[in-house]
Amino acid sequence: MLSRKQKHILLKFFSMFSVVRGYNILIVVIAQYLTSIYILAHDKPLKAVLFDLNLLMLVLASSAVIAGGYIINNFYDSEKDQINRPHKSRLDRLISQNTKLSFYFVLNFSAAIMASYVSFRAVVFFSIYIFGIWFYSHKLKKLPFIGNLTSAILMITPFFVVFLYYKNFEQVIFVHAFFLFLIISMRELTKDLENIKGDLLLNYKTIPVVYGEKASKIMLTVLTLLTLIPTQLLLFKYQIGHMYLFFYMSIFLLFIFMLLLWYSKTKTHYLILHNILKFIIVVGVFSIVLIEVSVVLNRI
Repeated sequence: MLSRKQKHILLKFFSMFSVVRGYNILIVVIAQYLTSIYILAHDKPLKAVLFDLNLLMLVLASSAVIAGGYIINNFYDSEKDQINRPHKSRLDRLISQNTKLSFYFVLNFSAAIMASYVSFRAVVFFSIYIFGIWFYSHKLKKLPFIGNLTSAILMITPFFVVFLYYKNFEQVIFVHAFFLFLIISMRELTKDLENIKGDLLLNYKTIPVVYGEKASKIMLTVLTLLTLIPTQLLLFKYQIGHMYLFFYMSIFLLFIFMLLLWYSKTKTHYLILHNILKFIIVVGVFSIVLIEVSVVLNRI
C-alpha cells in the first residue's frame, strides 16, 4: 500500500502530466520521428535518422516548448477551464500557479539550451516559437479567426522545424501539411463550440460567440469540403504507398463528422465531433508507416 506522502506525490505527478498534456507530446514526438523516417529523410539510412543527435535535440526542444505552452495556456485559461472542464481543472489545481510558472521557465530555458546544440538559427526559431505561444495564450486566443489560425499554425510548427532541418521541399510534403492544417483548424473551431459556455461568461471573442453556432457549422462544413483537395491529390497524384487506406478512412469519418455536425447542439455532441477529429490526427500519425511498409528492412 502507498503511504499518504507517496499518494500525494503521485497525484502531483498526474496533475503536472495533465497540465502539460503528456499524451499529446508523446504523439508529437512519434509524429516527428515517423515524418523524418518516412517522408523528410526517406533517402537516408534508418540508423542515420534514429541516432541523429541533432534531430533528437530538436525533438526534445519541441517537446519542452509544447509542454511550456500547455502550462502558460493553462495559467491564462484557469477560470474558463473551471467552467468547461471542472474535473480536469480540479486535478490541475493540485499544482500551484507559482510552481507551474517556474516549470514553464525551466522548460523554455531547457529548450533554448538543446536548440543551441544544433545551431544559433535553431535557438532563434524556438525563441520565436516560445514568444508566439505566449502571445497566443495571452492575447490572440480570445480573438475570432486570428486565434484559430494562430493555434493551427503553432500546432504544426514542430513538424516545420524538422522540415527545415532536412531541407526537403518536395510538393507532397506541403500537401500533407495542408491536410493536417485543415484538420487542426476544424478541431480548434469544434473546441470553440464545445467550450462556448465558458467563452461567453469570460468574454472570449471566439467564432461561435461572435458569429453564432450556425455560422460556425457552415465554416466547419466548408473546411471539411476543403480537405477533399489535399486528399484527392495525395490519393491520385502522389505516391503514398498503403497510406491511401488512411485517407479513404478519413473521407468516411469526415462525412460522418459533417452529418453529425448539423444535429449537434450540446457540449457532449461537440465532444464527440472533437474526438472524431482527434482520432483522425492520431491514426494519421501512425499511418505514416504505410507509405513504405518495407522501409525498415531496406534501410537498416
